[in-house]
Amino acid sequence: MDDSAVLHIKGRILVGPDPLSGVRDEMWVVGGRITFDRPAGAGTGTRDVTSITGWVLPGLVDAHCHVGLDAHGAVDASTTEKQALTEREAGALLLRDAGSPADTRWIDDREDLPRVIRAGRHIARTRRYIRNYAHEIEPEDLVAYVAREARRGDGWVKLVGDWIDRETGDLGACWPRGEVEAAIAEAHRLGARVTAHCFAEETLAPLVEAGIDCIEHATGLTEETIPLFAERGVAIVPTLVNIATFPRLADGGEKKFPRWSDHMRRLHARRYETVGAAYDAGIPVYVGTDAGGSLPHGLVGQEVAELVKAGIPAAAALSAASWGARAWLGRPGLEEGASADFVVYDEDPRADVRVLGAPRRVVLRGSVVA
Repeated sequence: MDDSAVLHIKGRILVGPDPLSGVRDEMWVVGGRITFDRPAGAGTGTRDVTSITGWVLPGLVDAHCHVGLDAHGAVDASTTEKQALTEREAGALLLRDAGSPADTRWIDDREDLPRVIRAGRHIARTRRYIRNYAHEIEPEDLVAYVAREARRGDGWVKLVGDWIDRETGDLGACWPRGEVEAAIAEAHRLGARVTAHCFAEETLAPLVEAGIDCIEHATGLTEETIPLFAERGVAIVPTLVNIATFPRLADGGEKKFPRWSDHMRRLHARRYETVGAAYDAGIPVYVGTDAGGSLPHGLVGQEVAELVKAGIPAAAALSAASWGARAWLGRPGLEEGASADFVVYDEDPRADVRVLGAPRRVVLRGSVVA
């Protein structure tokens, strides 16, 4: 952004979740950076000033999506660009890419596209995940592959913790305890955190006890494992807009895997109860959509609404997609000197999170992009 151009943001700047200390009346953008001090020359005719008025949140976070991926595997750059732009239009300006076989590093050179935090490529057990998505390996190779993806990613590694086991006809854990414990330790040694795709109940405790940092979906949480998550501070990203597809998936697998289908329906039926109980127990919950596989991008506002439906207070659900999620991922929000990445709304999203579905303005790196 041209240093001579200034944005003047007026209204209610929601810099944090506190209803008093977390609200400012105005904010400025100079050279693509946020300041709360009026810049020299602003309003005197020596600098161009553009005013924007409304309710302002930090750029939203989709903490579980897949850029460069569709239902069949990696996609081309043009399709990847459309995915990233769709997230941007929805106000999602920080994406944690939870596994993709595509090389999307070129996105980092685009000032008009969201920032991406990559977990590298999924690591799955042989023939135990969606074709063309993951490195499919056996347990003896797990540590080496985790080290590889830890070096390639942006501080995260993604495991497939469970998937359908064709021998039992139901969900089953993918990794022995010893191997996954060694792999997580290696990731931590290399400065990366580890997350895992998990649907089933019995998968969770061994992964948490092995030191995992986050669980995706976490539909198998129970009153036995919820306290363990809370004690260890293990976060969850429920992806409720994705869990909504479980009945359709169950119908498709009914004939071949009836046990699995019944299990998926039961996990779906108690999804809101599961997430609400996790939040009530103090488990960190963050917003993710699982977009990019079979789901379209741009669903971050819908996922926030799903968390509210699960019983999470609106302010906490907003934090899970903004202030709290950014802090968890180590990225700034609306802070002095931070990159000006924010979204402007006509109404207060704290009063009704459905407001997130209609951003008035999207500002990325100090430029109005939508």
